Amino acid sequence: MTAETDLLRIDDQLGDEERLIRDTVRAFVGDQVMPHVADWFEAGILPRSVLTELGKLGLFGMHLKGYGCAGTGPIAYGVACRELEAADSGLRSAASVQGSLAMFPIWKFGSDEQKDEWLPPMANGSAIGCFGLTEPDHGSDPSSMRTHAVRDGSDWVLNGTKMWITNGSIADVAVVWASTDSGIRGFLVPRGARGFSARDIHKKLSLRASITSELHFDSVRLPSSTVLPGVTGLRGPLSCLTEARFGIAWGVTGAARTCLESAITYSTTRTQFGKAIAGFQLTQSKLAWMAVSLYQAQLLALHLGRLKEAGTLTPVQVSTAKMANARAAIDIARQARTILAANGVTLEYPVIRHANNLGAVITYEGTEEIHALAIGQALTGISAYR
Repeated sequence: MTAETDLLRIDDQLGDEERLIRDTVRAFVGDQVMPHVADWFEAGILPRSVLTELGKLGLFGMHLKGYGCAGTGPIAYGVACRELEAADSGLRSAASVQGSLAMFPIWKFGSDEQKDEWLPPMANGSAIGCFGLTEPDHGSDPSSMRTHAVRDGSDWVLNGTKMWITNGSIADVAVVWASTDSGIRGFLVPRGARGFSARDIHKKLSLRASITSELHFDSVRLPSSTVLPGVTGLRGPLSCLTEARFGIAWGVTGAARTCLESAITYSTTRTQFGKAIAGFQLTQSKLAWMAVSLYQAQLLALHLGRLKEAGTLTPVQVSTAKMANARAAIDIARQARTILAANGVTLEYPVIRHANNLGAVITYEGTEEIHALAIGQALTGISAYR
């Protein structure tokens, strides 16, 4: 954000490493993504070459240590998510799925052999991962998943379907969560495993510059070495989602910032009734509230990063930020759309693309309602899920 619009100078709170990462990612998306992303969105594609470049920049699993990962702090990771999503939510989603949903469970719960096999190539972008939890009939209630695995000798046999899986059809490995006799377990399913197939989901009007797939497992036989040994139960996938939601809380502020800047630029150059529409009180009121809402979201994301640095961050704190910031971002995008008026619905400007994307972001990785219930339970001590 320029000095004229970042009135609270929030980025002054960043350290030298965090500013370097901000500037590096911002330059990359400015040169390699922004000139093309509207066309990718319209075509419904995200080139694999872009993911390769993200790996070369060290953005995959950058908050993890060892195995070729950058080992940066949480705020540096948040800043990277922000700058990626300033270009497009699909780009940030691809990166956060790779690092927080696919690499993190291997790093946290995997065996030494699994870490050695998968983490280095995933860190450099030569291997892509995906995360299979959501099912066609079970999103907010993963405990009711139907995907299951049963033992057959020393092997496991996996059956089921996963839905809305980012990077699914291009993934070299899928981290799949399935019910077993001993509880929910994580399985590393490699591309090409017999009985494993992926089909892309088309005709979506949100996150179009992102690969979204349906995964099918038809008696997929897996050796015991593919099971994540370090966790059993929902704690496994939910801890991954907490990692990813942290990135979302930061990322959406990038999309909101782009919308605000677009609205400011447009309103100062668009003339009606003999003057720029930025000179009308109603327009300035809209811009002021958009800016204040963005500052609040940025400060909440920064506070979240400080908590994570201190090792005290809790899932309900992440829920608070994901719910609040996703709502703030989509409201900013919608208000920016009104300032651009008819031009706000064309891909010549980034606003409608961000608004459409945020319509998915506000519901994925925990709907607004689910996060509200998590906060409500923390406030009252009463669970309202069932």
